[in-house]
Amino acid sequence: MNPGDAPAVAAGDASRVRVRIRVRGAVQGVGFRPFVYRRALALELSGWVRNSAVGVVVEAEGEREGVARLIAEIRDRPPAHAVVAGVGVRRLAARGGAGFEIRASRGGGARSAGMLPDLATCEHCLGELFDPTDRRYRYPFINCTQCGPRYSILAGLPYDRVRTAMRGFALCARCLAEYRDPASRRFHAEPTACPDCGPQLAFREAGGRIAAAGDAALRRAVAALRDGAVIAVKGIGGFHLFVDARDSGALTRLRAGKGRARKPFAVLFPDLAAVRRHCRLDAAAEVLLTGPARPIVLLPADGSGLAPEVAPDGGRMGAMLPYAPVHHLLLAELGFPLVATSANRGGEPIATTGDEVLEHLTGCCDGVLDHDRPILRPIDDSVAQLVGGRPQLLRSARGFAPAAVPVAGMRPGILAFGGHLKCAVALSGMQEVTLGQHLGDAETAAGIQAQAAARADLIELRNTRPVSAACDLHPDYAASRAAVASGLPVVAVQHHVAHVAACLAEHGRRPPALGVAWDGSGYGPDGTVWGGEFLRLTAAGWRRVAHLRGFPLPGGSAAVREPRRAALGLLYAAFGPAALQWRELAPVAAFGSAEREVLAAAMARGLNTPITTSAGRLFDAWAALCGLVQRASYEGQAAALLEQSAGGKARGAPFVLREGVGDESWELDWQPALEGLLAGLRAGMPVPALAAALHLGLAEAIVAVAVRVGEPQVVLSGGCFQNVRLSELAIAALRDAGFEPLWHARVPPNDGGIALGQAVWAHWQGRTSTCV
Repeated sequence: MNPGDAPAVAAGDASRVRVRIRVRGAVQGVGFRPFVYRRALALELSGWVRNSAVGVVVEAEGEREGVARLIAEIRDRPPAHAVVAGVGVRRLAARGGAGFEIRASRGGGARSAGMLPDLATCEHCLGELFDPTDRRYRYPFINCTQCGPRYSILAGLPYDRVRTAMRGFALCARCLAEYRDPASRRFHAEPTACPDCGPQLAFREAGGRIAAAGDAALRRAVAALRDGAVIAVKGIGGFHLFVDARDSGALTRLRAGKGRARKPFAVLFPDLAAVRRHCRLDAAAEVLLTGPARPIVLLPADGSGLAPEVAPDGGRMGAMLPYAPVHHLLLAELGFPLVATSANRGGEPIATTGDEVLEHLTGCCDGVLDHDRPILRPIDDSVAQLVGGRPQLLRSARGFAPAAVPVAGMRPGILAFGGHLKCAVALSGMQEVTLGQHLGDAETAAGIQAQAAARADLIELRNTRPVSAACDLHPDYAASRAAVASGLPVVAVQHHVAHVAACLAEHGRRPPALGVAWDGSGYGPDGTVWGGEFLRLTAAGWRRVAHLRGFPLPGGSAAVREPRRAALGLLYAAFGPAALQWRELAPVAAFGSAEREVLAAAMARGLNTPITTSAGRLFDAWAALCGLVQRASYEGQAAALLEQSAGGKARGAPFVLREGVGDESWELDWQPALEGLLAGLRAGMPVPALAAALHLGLAEAIVAVAVRVGEPQVVLSGGCFQNVRLSELAIAALRDAGFEPLWHARVPPNDGGIALGQAVWAHWQGRTSTCV
């Protein structure tokens, strides 16, 4: 309990008391003021309630028992979607008076009020949406205090209609009456509207002409989707491209237009029954899928009834349910699943206007279902999975972001610039860090601009002046250059340290801990490409205690797109240039003899051949050697194929812990595991067993290092721990060995979480992060 969070009304007080109650957390946009208003009237209290820069402020006066009960209900039984971070109570002099009111908001000073994410349409609103007698029948912008857009329409805090995208829509008499009626579900519902006073749909043809409006626009989109068209639909935080998930021809055209050869598409299902027909769904996944955030949930796919072009590689399917009224209306008419993919080019921010869609996706989009409610804050769909039976976010966006992460002792003003891929930014406040939403990659001008806009936006929303910048140690990342250019004192945090710190912070922990940070790449202080790291974090700093044995990546960044190159690097490091003639191996055969000679010469001379310790590239090499993929068509394809191929009983591939050369850390040698893989391939062992052996062997290696280091807390972080099989094997093995494993839940294990880690590590160290 924080200072001031204890109730100020105790036994023995005078019978009539007055208190000021300050409520911190995500308490705006959830019907909190109406809740307090109703409870105060029921308890016969006088006073007022209003939004503030820090949350909600209440003054209440009345009988001691009634005031104490109001405080208890605010703390223990708030509205459904509220997140109460703290309740401070101060005794005031009683002044009498009658009546209770909702007062105008005040917003001066630093703003720490929680920013409520957008919420899926509630059951009450759905009932009205499909009730022919209701005045909001088939109205695609229906909402109430328990659902609808929040963050995506927010112009500023405190949260009031005048500071939202609804400020341009004046309430009609009937909506205004509901807004003022304490008995209404729309009492002080800031985005409320109806067909007479609110936003409207419009259907635009591919050339841009408006062909239909209102309900006719919706019916035009339904007809086009039935005919196999690709339609862009404006939702809560941006545009999707929708197409019939059963239509191979339409999906082939969509893939060509998006430049997305094989990466799986998400599927928007009409209801849970439809999800069950196509995916394996357990109780935990159902809770995640149907919650108010409505993320895309990765589920084992049965594959029946949908076009193979939805997920050409098979495996898991990204499933989601309708979360906006327009989705419910479309799917109620269609009755079949739709592929739903962001209306943007790969890696770029999601489109928020129909003009953007028509400009950038010509030839792919046959029409646009648009509307006139502005999207003030673009936000993509969140993506989640289950690890150890618990939800884990892989992309923190709609429904979850921005996320306020409590950090004890945190000081305000650390602006964290994040990384280069799966970008997000963060800003520290008092006792917390706000981690922003997924922004895409910083590999295009649009992506870099989105990062800059997100930083400026977070500063403005929080009304907090940055006093220092935290960024990645890599000097050539766009985010790192922006941090240096900001003129702020810069704290450079090593990539994998930030991964581990983010996971610790998410769990409310501090060092000491052993961090296992495995991913595709991160800049090492020695100038090499790290990615298979064991880091010991302490109050004094961090130390690299172990790492995967390094191997060359012929072609540098080309090896990220071609797993066959990582395989050749592994073979060369283990057996020398002769191994590049073993043409019975799939990655060797994937190159011509002249190409292999060039690559052998490059590796011998170290030309465009960085040395890496990356676990991600090890997975790539293994997948290539198993013949699963030689050229990847999307990030993580090789590792995903290897994970879904793994099965059956297998002994763990042997990794040997050896003393390193040239530093004090141990080296985890993969050569015995590689030799076992090659022997298995030559003996005709099935690929599932060979894939399973790698996963199990790596989990056993994690425990071997943990035993050597001896820290009770072991953190699993980095993109490799998006691999459910690896994560669950490591978690079980660590627990069996007596350790406490920590893994990500609300903060992504990939680079979407490192901005949080940067801010936290900069705070913990209070200086530029160095290896100690």
